[in-house]
This record gives sequence, C-alpha cells and structure tokens, in this order.
Amino acid sequence: MDLEGNSLGLGRKPALVLVDIINGFTDPDCPLGVECPEVVAANNELLAAFHSRGLPVYLTTVVYYSNDQARVFRDRIPALDLLTPGSRWVQLDSRLAVRDGDTVIEKQWASAFHRTDLDQRLRESGVDSLVITGLTTSGCVRATVVDALQYDYSVVLATEAVADRNPDAHSANLFDLNAKYADVMSLSQVLAQLPLPGAA
Repeated sequence: MDLEGNSLGLGRKPALVLVDIINGFTDPDCPLGVECPEVVAANNELLAAFHSRGLPVYLTTVVYYSNDQARVFRDRIPALDLLTPGSRWVQLDSRLAVRDGDTVIEKQWASAFHRTDLDQRLRESGVDSLVITGLTTSGCVRATVVDALQYDYSVVLATEAVADRNPDAHSANLFDLNAKYADVMSLSQVLAQLPLPGAA
C-alpha cells in the first residue's frame, strides 16, 4: 500500500547538488565505476540552467586522507580505498561543465551532509530547496536525499540525472524516494520548475 503524500517541488531559491560524479564512479576502468555518459549530459543541462540563473551549485567527491576515516564503510567496500588524495578517481568527471563559482564538497561517508559543512553553506546562501543528482541512486544519492529531508529541505530528483550500477536497485529506490522523501520527475519537469533567469 502506497503512502499518501504531497508534491512540494522547488522553493524560491533552489540549489543543485551533484553527488559524486567523479572519475571513480563514471569510468568503468575503476571497480566502483559505471559507464553513464547520458547522466553526465543530463547534469550538464542542469548545470547550464543553474548557472544562467545565478543559483548555487555544489558538487561532491569522496576522498580518504587516513585509514581510520569511514573504516566500517571501507571494510564493507574495499574498492573505496582507491579514493585517495591526488588520485584521478577522486577528480570530478572532466565532461562536467563546472564553473569557478561552483563549490566542491569533500566527503567520506554516503551522505553529502554527514560530517561536512554543506548544510551551513546552504543556509548562508539562503537556499530553501534542492535538486539532487548523481551517483548512485541506491547509495550516496539516496543517503543525501534522506538527510536533506531531515535538514528540512524539499528535494527534487531528475530521473535522467541519476544512475546506479544495478538497474533494479535504481528503479526501486526512485520509487521509494518519490513515495517518502522527494519529488522524482523528468529532467524537463525539473527545468520547468526553476525560476526564470534573472528572477533568482
């Protein structure tokens, strides 16, 4: 039985949060990676839309500086040990149309909020809602969406801008996130919800 819920959409000042669109997750040569050029392309459409409106953009990467950071997480997924400072795997995918004013957040756990200053940065920028995208739907994207709700942000996901290594997990998590935590919609629907350029 599905829960009844309300679609909240975006507020007056949304921010874009791109979760872990880094080489380690977009290059299949890395054990953590999956080929997803269509996801990178969809995120570039969102980047262009947010840039043209002067809206905040945040991108996350995963970097481990010491063996004791996120030890249990890394014990479960040993390939995470590849995400070390200076490694090409922690660098943003070069196909992303990132601008100088965009903010990169380093994290060690699944959620972009956990033990980072993301919430503080969002509050200081007056952000009231989020478009969350990236990799992977069932992992870091889901964790970030759930935490965003717990920090009282309404959240929208663009289906074309997220992906997962497992298609079944991708579909199941989009269904569940839409039922309880976020508005899941097409990229064109998300773009239509953004304020007009110059109105932000």
